[in-house]
Amino acid sequence: MRTAVLSIILAVSAAFGAWQYEGQWGSPGNGDGQFGECEGLAVGPTGNVYVADSANDRIQYFTPTGSFLGNWGISWEGPGGFSVPYGVAVASNGNVYVADSGHNRIQYFTPTGSYLGEWGTTGSGDGEFWLPDDVAIAPNGTVYVSELEQPNYRVQYFNSTGSFLGKWGSYGSGNGEFNALEGVTVNPNGNVYVTDPILNRIQYFTASGSFLGKWGTPGTGNGQFGFPMDVAASPDGKIFVADSDNYRIQYFTAAGSYLGKWGSLGGGNGQFDGLRGITVSRTGARVYTSEGVDDGNTRVQYFNRSEPSVEPTSLGRIKAIFK
Repeated sequence: MRTAVLSIILAVSAAFGAWQYEGQWGSPGNGDGQFGECEGLAVGPTGNVYVADSANDRIQYFTPTGSFLGNWGISWEGPGGFSVPYGVAVASNGNVYVADSGHNRIQYFTPTGSYLGEWGTTGSGDGEFWLPDDVAIAPNGTVYVSELEQPNYRVQYFNSTGSFLGKWGSYGSGNGEFNALEGVTVNPNGNVYVTDPILNRIQYFTASGSFLGKWGTPGTGNGQFGFPMDVAASPDGKIFVADSDNYRIQYFTAAGSYLGKWGSLGGGNGQFDGLRGITVSRTGARVYTSEGVDDGNTRVQYFNRSEPSVEPTSLGRIKAIFK
């Protein structure tokens, strides 16, 4: 019994290690490694980071610590062109999926940007879009797309090449309804999490859209939100939320129990202004955030978790308690 309790204490202590600033890259502009606006971002299986540079109509990608690797895209309607790309996601095979919002379509590419295919047209039918804002990929390869606002207010999902599989959502404030949709992510169990920023809440669903739960109210307290823009799931199932108007990141259990937060308003290390996107590395070791709207910061920051150290003396005191 004593051993079991001690193990629980140590496990809980490790789970609550603080997230700390590690580094950043980016500045305003249209050069390599510069951004017009940083929107969605995603980490590939090799650790490279893909960023939707929406104002420059392109995708840029970098090493895990921000060294520029390449980019692709141009403002046009043909294959590989973009009009305000918002969301980006990377499949387990490295293919990159982009929510090409202005063209109401999803395009997908090789890890270095070679065009592979696309689907979607403007409308409200199955497989049609009205402002696709974000894209997420489940462990089984299913592609989820959130549509920002009227007239659709929904999530659609597809196979990896765009065949329509299903949808859910409508306008409203009830369970499974949305006032606006921004970020979407899928946790390791296949459940789907969606930000509803106007209603300041997160809703989550089964893989086929059955409502499971929700959390969040307007405010600045723990577990409250000020226009949550994006959401990301870590490999261990924790849920991270870009709480934009509160200039912070909050994180939770898979069912929405509050675990912690970091951030404040400003342009310093670990501060936020214009917070838009969030993603977690495939190993869970890093959290990446994007900023870059209006007069805010224009950059990507990344954070790692500092595990609490258990000194031999403190470990001895813990053991003594259970003698």
